[in-house]
Amino acid sequence: MTARVFFYVQHLLGIGHLRRAATLARALAAGGFDVLLVSGGAPVDGLALGGARLHQLPPVRAADAGLKDLAQLDGTPLDEAFRATRTQQLLDLFEAEAPDILLTEQFPFGRTQLRFELLPLLEAAQDRPSAPWIVSSIRDVLRRTASPARVDEMVQTFEAFDAVLVHADPALVRLGDSFPGWPDIQARALYTGYVSDSESADVPELPVGKGEVIVSAGGGAVGAPLLHAAIAARPLTALADRRWRVLVGPNMPDRDRAALAASAGEGIIVEPVRADFPSLLRNAALSISQAGYNTVVETLCHGDRAVLVPFGTARETEQADRARVLVERGMVGAVAPGELTPASLAAAIARAWAGPSIRSFPPVDARGAAATVAALRQMVAP
Repeated sequence: MTARVFFYVQHLLGIGHLRRAATLARALAAGGFDVLLVSGGAPVDGLALGGARLHQLPPVRAADAGLKDLAQLDGTPLDEAFRATRTQQLLDLFEAEAPDILLTEQFPFGRTQLRFELLPLLEAAQDRPSAPWIVSSIRDVLRRTASPARVDEMVQTFEAFDAVLVHADPALVRLGDSFPGWPDIQARALYTGYVSDSESADVPELPVGKGEVIVSAGGGAVGAPLLHAAIAARPLTALADRRWRVLVGPNMPDRDRAALAASAGEGIIVEPVRADFPSLLRNAALSISQAGYNTVVETLCHGDRAVLVPFGTARETEQADRARVLVERGMVGAVAPGELTPASLAAAIARAWAGPSIRSFPPVDARGAAATVAALRQMVAP
């Protein structure tokens, strides 16, 4: 009998969480699981799911870049009626699916704004006569600004879980560096390696992007300042004679797209994000990007030299911490949150260009999708 996986994911601002979940869902479906990916964020066109199925909940997003409050897509705050309706839909769907594995992306170590529906979901899973395995799927770095009380709450909620899959390479980043509750969860934690859309062997040798500077900002919701700064920094760098390719994410507002196109001079291409991004990275002289999980993993797997400009706020420390680890190892250049100017970016480009290639370091473990399939298969094995 085919094991069924009920995989809950909620993206709030960018689309990185959903992209990584989709990569895992594809791998699990290819590995013989019947997978339902349950998405609570804004719909994303062209999401590659392979043999996995998708269910779209009534979508919510972050009310603003602070990521603290939730709203409907039109900006309307969530009221009790909306929360109750969405929670009931989620519980009814779970009951109909009767999965063997409940997989929650980030929760209980994040997405705590969704406790109104996730705690009832956990209770429903535990109350089933044949309870499913309950597993958390998290990234390499957690938000350090969680209060001690919130960390205790995460650990306490995790008592309902059988395991947490940490999608990281512990030779590079250890979860305990960003999560003080690590000693309380490590006995049920498994490092899988990073989850990559494309391992090195899967990336075709294409001529596009040879010797270019690739500038990207993920989904683009908060990426316009980086892309504008990169265009302004170009003449200040030793790479001013190279072609610069600026990739615009699908969530970037139209006014920012138009402004970028207007400011791009000769030798600068402004275009939508591309499916062959790994090939661009492999061929590029330098990558300039934010420090989101997916982009950093692709850069570590395929890039030569890189500058990271992490998105960050007083509350959101994840990207800055990820970038800091790589800077401390001498693998990339970086501009700290709040310090982005054309001059500071040009200085970071100079450091990266003078430093070693990422390829001179030991390769990171990016077999996280395959390891996830193996771990869940072992759980449901007779």
